[in-house]
Amino acid sequence: MSIPCREVITVQLGHYSNFVGTHWWNLQDASLSYDPETPPGDTQSGVVFREGQTLGGHVTHTPRLIAMDVKGNPSFPLKDFCLTYKCAPSGREGSLMMHKESPPAKNFFLEDLDKLDVSRLPDSQLTRVQSGYKLEGSVKVWSDFLRIHLHPRTISVIHQYNHDGEAHRLEAFGQGEALLQGQVLEELEDKLHFFVEECDYLQGFQVFCDLADGFAGLGSKVTEMLQDSYGGRGILTWGLAPVSYSPMRDLYHQLNCTLGTVHLANNSSLFCPLTLRGGLGRRPSSPAAFPFLTYDPALWYHSSAVLALALDALTLPYRLRNNSVPMWQVADTLAVSGRKVVAAYGAVPFPMMHSSSLPDALSACADALPWKPLSACPEAGDGRCYGQWATLKGYEGQSSLAPGTEPTTPLHSLHSGEDVLDAYIRSFYPSAPLALQLASAPSKLIPPFPQMFSPSLGAQGFLQSRPPPPGSAAPVVSSVPVMTSLHSGPSLGSWLTELHRGAAALDIRRVAPSFLSQGPEMADYQEALEQLRLLARCYRDDSSGVMRSSSEEDDDDD
Repeated sequence: MSIPCREVITVQLGHYSNFVGTHWWNLQDASLSYDPETPPGDTQSGVVFREGQTLGGHVTHTPRLIAMDVKGNPSFPLKDFCLTYKCAPSGREGSLMMHKESPPAKNFFLEDLDKLDVSRLPDSQLTRVQSGYKLEGSVKVWSDFLRIHLHPRTISVIHQYNHDGEAHRLEAFGQGEALLQGQVLEELEDKLHFFVEECDYLQGFQVFCDLADGFAGLGSKVTEMLQDSYGGRGILTWGLAPVSYSPMRDLYHQLNCTLGTVHLANNSSLFCPLTLRGGLGRRPSSPAAFPFLTYDPALWYHSSAVLALALDALTLPYRLRNNSVPMWQVADTLAVSGRKVVAAYGAVPFPMMHSSSLPDALSACADALPWKPLSACPEAGDGRCYGQWATLKGYEGQSSLAPGTEPTTPLHSLHSGEDVLDAYIRSFYPSAPLALQLASAPSKLIPPFPQMFSPSLGAQGFLQSRPPPPGSAAPVVSSVPVMTSLHSGPSLGSWLTELHRGAAALDIRRVAPSFLSQGPEMADYQEALEQLRLLARCYRDDSSGVMRSSSEEDDDDD
């Protein structure tokens, strides 16, 4: 008996979230196969994609996605992104609103995609665009590198606010909260009903939400609506923040991140902030650095690609074809005792030599875990952890020893990749609950994913045994192994406390009176800060694992 496909609906809220989402969907598109002779891959495409037919009768896959952004995103007419269907699938009839504007010139990548569309080849015969694009200087909005077609009901444009310019920007949490009413609410409900009604086994929603601008407020209302309307479904929310902000609004960014963390955590099954910034405060440390990446933190096109690679692994548990774990189980495993905020860590890419084994790769990282913070939350390094979910994509396989050969390390004596990874992580977290999943296939990269990798990597994303000759062209990396971890531990208590202290130290009515002009009320703002303080307490622990008394915690809060 086949396991039913448990569908997921994705909601993307905000400009940076759509940057990350575009890279993530391009990665999912790369893993699709239209050849019936090809063995099925590790992931089940039907979890996040819906199957349909074009007017020409060709089978195609479009994301089960609702993407919201302000005016100016996407930068081209909606018809350029949406497929035309033979007939409307089951659901409501929708109205069409036309907004006529002169589109900007398209970059070379989009021009090539248009040529492929004009050829009207079925997806099974569609030649993938393989040119080496360098879009770093031309990408302004996420539609500049979107390679897949969308369903006509996917994109929602908020016309009250602009992407460009200084006026009419969605900058404050209260502005976003106030948006979910009237036409915006009706349109979102209509899109949700359409996608939900065509699902047979809906497991939940994955929400990519901007954390540093007004979309944090909109996201708090959207997740609240999902919680009220679809109780019992999983809601996994990823709060996304870019490295580069406008210095003029850094105070707003700090306040939005603070309020967004509180409300998104309250309304979600699990909430994970994702950013390469050194912190969510006004004076962060240096951006996250990865030994085998040469990315530019200031370029959204680059930083969003790093986070999308991490999300390709972080979201793997509930997308697997075999041994998948539903969203609610992932959340229940980690969000224990009210600890609904988790931190993410990632080795992007995971360092492995070509033709080496997983024990070989992990033995080379015996002194320190290979991953870096993806939530601006450093690991405590003391072995204390309430729960962890680790994922590895693209491992080479188990160690193979000839009969009578002595294992070089304890890891080499183990017989499965799961056992090897379990033993390795437990060497750092001996008593922590641990769940893990492995997938043999790496993250496959196709244009226009940026080539921002160290010359030490070969074409398959593995470390080369010899450095490339001086002056030689770096290979085009077509895939990379990735390791990630979702982590709940005492280090998050310190992170949340720091977030609370930064906001509580501000006299908001004096330094940012306009922030509250559209809400929240001052009393609601203060209540949110108190909720954040109490949330931080949930993560506090002493070295023996015994929770401290309230009086001790109150002393620390002073």
